[in-house]
Amino acid sequence: MKMHNRSLAYRAKGFTLIEALVALVVLSIGLLGVAALQLTSLRSNHSSAMRSQATYLAYDIIDRMRANRDAAVASGTSPYAIALGANGTAGTVAGDDLVAWKQNIARTLPAISATETADGSVVRTGNIFTVTIRWADWDDSGATARTPIQFTMDTQLVN
Repeated sequence: MKMHNRSLAYRAKGFTLIEALVALVVLSIGLLGVAALQLTSLRSNHSSAMRSQATYLAYDIIDRMRANRDAAVASGTSPYAIALGANGTAGTVAGDDLVAWKQNIARTLPAISATETADGSVVRTGNIFTVTIRWADWDDSGATARTPIQFTMDTQLVN
């Protein structure tokens, strides 16, 4: 009988294979959670960086208008007024500014689709200029067209 008790005590020591596998599954689930958290953090960081770039690009065209204030606020239609999808015409200071600005937007921010690049517009209402920049956020779904994000900034230029 003592031999039987001794063998039960011997078996109760240490981990069994099932306990080790359960611990491995729990650890694996935890590591997958950490990986998902890291991916979410990367997406948020990328989105924040693109918003910062859009802000910088909006200030870029506003500073160009301030440098050429007389032309920007001249009576009638401002040479800086441009719609989304329209191309600037080089040859004047305002036209060269718009061409360079639109190229910077398309080069810096992610495209909305294979045929539609990131773009910007300037709309004048009196002495208030509304600068709008559109681009697409990170999308790993494989879709060819992504939902655009729009950043808008208003500024006032006076003579």
